[in-house]
Amino acid sequence: MELPAYLATMPMHAITEIHGEAGLRERFRLEIQRFATADRDRLTAALDLASELHRADRRVREPYLNHLLRVSIRMLHHYDVQDVDVIVAGLLHDAVEDHPAELAGPLTEGGDRTEAALAELARRFGARVARLVAAVTNPDYTADRDRHVQYREHVAASLDGEPWARVIKMSDFTDNGVGVIHTTGPKVASSARKYRPLVPVFRELIGRPDTPLSPRVKQHIFQQLDLAEERFSAILDQPASHA
Repeated sequence: MELPAYLATMPMHAITEIHGEAGLRERFRLEIQRFATADRDRLTAALDLASELHRADRRVREPYLNHLLRVSIRMLHHYDVQDVDVIVAGLLHDAVEDHPAELAGPLTEGGDRTEAALAELARRFGARVARLVAAVTNPDYTADRDRHVQYREHVAASLDGEPWARVIKMSDFTDNGVGVIHTTGPKVASSARKYRPLVPVFRELIGRPDTPLSPRVKQHIFQQLDLAEERFSAILDQPASHA
């Protein structure tokens, strides 16, 4: 596939629709050119691991890897993130939640698969990357309470003391929530119901003084949260049409 020279200026969902995974990979390659060779090697290794772990995963109409690439590209391009650990964690933010057994390998008797998977991430990419991934990894939820309520509680609690994890989770939320109009079928409404109550949570978290983003980037994120509210309302609050 011949990719256009202006790929670096295209919106990510336009790249996704027109050029697919190959286009997102190339955009990621362009975004990381500013890093030193050793940092680019770490980022490429993280992308290779994410590609392997999620190789058979799908996200409605696309490879799941596209989501991970968009989350990371958004932090690089729109959030001005220069911290390599954060970008690595963005690429791998679903690795432990979705593929703990594949990542952890054989366990010792009585071993915990999630802890073993996080330990393997720490071995490959460092303790800080593993800690950031842990902060955005959903726990096992109890069956006696609403999963969405438990999810919101987990997000608020896990991000409270991890400022950089807020940045990763915000990019993830943007792809899932603001990007809800790029999906199809029943997932549109179910995603809107899941993510809508998180808007005020993210407003508060992003607005905190210790969230490591510039005022300009925070303002951009607040505008994205406004857009998410508009889209959730359009999906959930419109009266049913009558034939």
